[in-house]
Amino acid sequence: MLSRVAESVYWLARYLERAEDTARLISVNSHLLLDFPKATRLGWSTLVTITGSEEIFDKHYEERDEVSVLNFLCGDRRYSGSIISSLSAARENLRTTRDVMPQRIWEEVNQLYLAVSQQADSGINPRNRDVFLNRIIRSCEAVNGMIEGTLSYTQTRTFLMLGRELERADMTTRIIDVRSANLLPRNSDDSTPFETLQWVSVLKSLTGFQMYRQHVRLRVRGPDVLRFLLQDCYFPRAVACCITQIRRQLESLPGSSQALIAAQHCLDHLTEADVSVLASEPDKLHQYIDDIQVDISQLHDQIADTWFRLVEESRVLAELSQSQS
Repeated sequence: MLSRVAESVYWLARYLERAEDTARLISVNSHLLLDFPKATRLGWSTLVTITGSEEIFDKHYEERDEVSVLNFLCGDRRYSGSIISSLSAARENLRTTRDVMPQRIWEEVNQLYLAVSQQADSGINPRNRDVFLNRIIRSCEAVNGMIEGTLSYTQTRTFLMLGRELERADMTTRIIDVRSANLLPRNSDDSTPFETLQWVSVLKSLTGFQMYRQHVRLRVRGPDVLRFLLQDCYFPRAVACCITQIRRQLESLPGSSQALIAAQHCLDHLTEADVSVLASEPDKLHQYIDDIQVDISQLHDQIADTWFRLVEESRVLAELSQSQS
């Protein structure tokens, strides 16, 4: 498989997952606000923080109100992580790899991009928000279903899975990091109804509320939610499950030794953590999540160095050598 194609397929999956996760996050946050009294300080600013886009947002917007955040995260092409930018990048990567992907996947992504682009150009507001977000979520789910049902088990599928799982793990850690900063009680037994609602929103952001209730079988508490989202090996959006799936995919690729080492290091870091201690000390949890995000970044770098960058560098060096001879 060509390095260029592998990289395009990898980023196609990452951008699609990013668009879907961002849509889920906005949807859950908007519904959560309906359950809180107006006097609470919970608002839309948290979404900007989760996506790590404070600098670019503050450059173009004066206030972190609902309309501004919605337009920034949904339809602002100046922000590379917005839904419209993610879908545009996914569409372009898919366009250049149509010969290795089922035709229906291209049709679904293309139609989704055109519909979202039209809506984004006319503006996203609270009135049309839910229809807009649900369309994105359902189309992305449809694409994942087409991948599962129609794409052969080749290296194309392997790089798609690598991109999707890495993006999921990254988004999960971002949500945990920002939400836990003001949700974790200093005393694990001290839980308020509002804190419980917010932890429920964390689970729903990752579509994990029902699975949490089935597997954990306890009331929603911060430490239990953290353990579930960080260390559970059966919930698809838990970080440990994502890294486990990445490791399995890497085992099928040639020359994957360094990437496997990085994946195993991240998995060990996850499974060896004492979540009960982290849950009682928010500062330690924040540092721990930062370390996991560094692990995920290093894992991406190993994947890129092994299958994307080194081949490209070799091509450039070969062309340079030919030009000098």
